[in-house]
Amino acid sequence: MRRRLILPTLPLALAGLLLTGCAVTGVTTSGSATTSTTGSGTTTAVEAAVDSDLDPAAVLAANQEATVVADDDWSADDAVDITLTGSSATTSADGVDASGNTVTLTAAGVYRLSGDLTGSVVVAAPEDAQVVLILDGVDITNADGAAISVTTADDVVLSLAEGSRNSVSDASSYDNAAEANAAIYADADLTVTGTGSLAVTGNGNDGITSTDDLAITSGTITVDAADDALRGKDALVISGGTLDLAARGDALKSDDDEDATRGYVWISGGTVSATSGDDGIAAATDAVITGGTVTLRAEGAADAGAKGISAGVVVSIGDGTVDVTATDDGLHSNGSIGIVGGVTTVSSGDDGAHADAALEIAAGSLTIAESSEGLEATDITISGGEVAVTASDDGLNGSGDSATDSATEGGAGGGPGGGGMSDTGETITISGGTLTVDAGGDGIDSNGSVTVTGGDIVVWGPTMQGNGALDSNGGFEVTGGTLLAVGSSGMAESPDAASAQAWVAATISGAAGDEIEITDADGTVIASTAAAKQFETVVFSSSDVAGDGAYTVTVGGESVTATAGEAIAGGMGGGPGGAHPGGGGGRS
Repeated sequence: MRRRLILPTLPLALAGLLLTGCAVTGVTTSGSATTSTTGSGTTTAVEAAVDSDLDPAAVLAANQEATVVADDDWSADDAVDITLTGSSATTSADGVDASGNTVTLTAAGVYRLSGDLTGSVVVAAPEDAQVVLILDGVDITNADGAAISVTTADDVVLSLAEGSRNSVSDASSYDNAAEANAAIYADADLTVTGTGSLAVTGNGNDGITSTDDLAITSGTITVDAADDALRGKDALVISGGTLDLAARGDALKSDDDEDATRGYVWISGGTVSATSGDDGIAAATDAVITGGTVTLRAEGAADAGAKGISAGVVVSIGDGTVDVTATDDGLHSNGSIGIVGGVTTVSSGDDGAHADAALEIAAGSLTIAESSEGLEATDITISGGEVAVTASDDGLNGSGDSATDSATEGGAGGGPGGGGMSDTGETITISGGTLTVDAGGDGIDSNGSVTVTGGDIVVWGPTMQGNGALDSNGGFEVTGGTLLAVGSSGMAESPDAASAQAWVAATISGAAGDEIEITDADGTVIASTAAAKQFETVVFSSSDVAGDGAYTVTVGGESVTATAGEAIAGGMGGGPGGAHPGGGGGRS
């Protein structure tokens, strides 16, 4: 990581697993914990330590603050009128030149524009000038270039007058050498505000572009762009407004890849709906969401790599509602992903959430409704929140995508004949929260190790042989929490024999809807739940399992007896370095 900041710990709320007779186990963290009892059981509220690099506040603090002109930094009472008259304009203002169909503003000030123009409005003010354009019912169409172009100024504001309807459109194509190549183009910091509406048609390239910071604080804005809808090179920040974006390229983009403190996208409010042919959000460094309602549809061809949210360094979600559909990864970072709040739902054609380095979930809700691999990263940490993963392949995949991994894996779904299965150092650590996995491949799969110290985990693993509900190369250790793993028998793995918390494993078949019941030697039910799919094995661990106890697992009237700590016949315990045929089935 390129930054390290320390923030206060965050409060988390952990929900209970739908297993009768089991209370939520306290989560091991660096903070304090308190418990409370409700009608549905016991819940534990904890303060969990979050990697501060992935917390939104820390990510933003490490970036250059974006320039946003507040509404109280200028007054509409100071505005002078410019009336657009079709092919020219009339005004009494100084510093305005209407030459042909180009209206040029050369001085700082507040200008109210109204009327229609077949041509362009150009801001060529001093480098230190603040220029405010109040759009009060304008329609600007330029067949030869940008409709509104800022060539020089310090800060420019587009304010959408109350009740006004405004529209701009540009040329159908641009020369490769053209600097101004968007319907609204600013070579300066640009803020869009107001309560009116603005329809932008970017016929030749982008909709709205700033080569510095682009900020949207309010307004109803519609963009239809041949390439990117909104682009702020240094930063794109959205704190309000209602945005409806259609882009053949990226919908929201910041692409400064030369300065580690720039090139970020931050959404803190408003309603954003975007359909794109490439990424929904494309950030050279960080993509941060701390509020608002964000709906992204990345609909490019499957081989085009259209991702919902893509970041070069960090994807961080702290609050808000995020709904992502993508033909490629839903959430993607070349660095890490941190989720510490909000409600996020993802449907993807590839990974639900993929990070090359760390993927950390500390709070909030994350639902991977559809994916190939659900969660994939070198290091996956779940310390809180509610996580539900549906995957056609692995649910959780601790995979570094390295040459070492490729040499030790058996392919995308794992399977016999995968070569040596050594521990390559990846980790999956679960210390809190609730996790539900429904996987067609391995349920929880690490090319390294898996450690469970807390939380409530249910894994509905594969029905096909060659995969397992649990699969690790470096060992599966359980010291706390509640774990139920149900799946096929051919690759069934049990936790390490040396795990501090006892577990029980049984071979027993059932179908979707069958009740799975586990009772101790006294007949007390310690776990009961309805099966989500067909299965052949059951693994269960909680504080209610005694290390030397005998247990009965019953499914649909059939019962088998199992002794705590004994692995399934034909299966394997998760001891370090164990030769698990086809194990560690991450992508090669």
